Amino acid sequence: MTRREAREQAFIVLFEKIFDNEATLSEIVETAKEAELIKINAFAENILNMVEENSEEIDKIIEENSQDWTLLRLPKVSLAVLRLAVAEIRYIDEVPNGVAVNEAVELAKKYGTNEDASFINGILGTITKA
Repeated sequence: MTRREAREQAFIVLFEKIFDNEATLSEIVETAKEAELIKINAFAENILNMVEENSEEIDKIIEENSQDWTLLRLPKVSLAVLRLAVAEIRYIDEVPNGVAVNEAVELAKKYGTNEDASFINGILGTITKA
């Protein structure tokens, strides 16, 4: 599994989490694995662990850099992609910021709209410059 594929799997889990706030990311992963809906490798697990361990700080960073947008108003795809990318940027040193931003934009294009991709690119650009 490539890192791009691992990010996509992590994104799917994060997207699901938005709709099932009661479940932990670990529970969502286990349920999806049992149903053979996803495969999660160590890289994807690392990202998900970083999001789970630092969710409050990640959401704060997103909200502070999303001018006039609250987390509740953000499109769900954008929110999941941003959580993934911010976790990579802040907590996974082996991934260059530019790669994290580019991969996030590509996920937004695939699962969202061009507007989502532009929005995410702008927010992540601001975050990486801070």
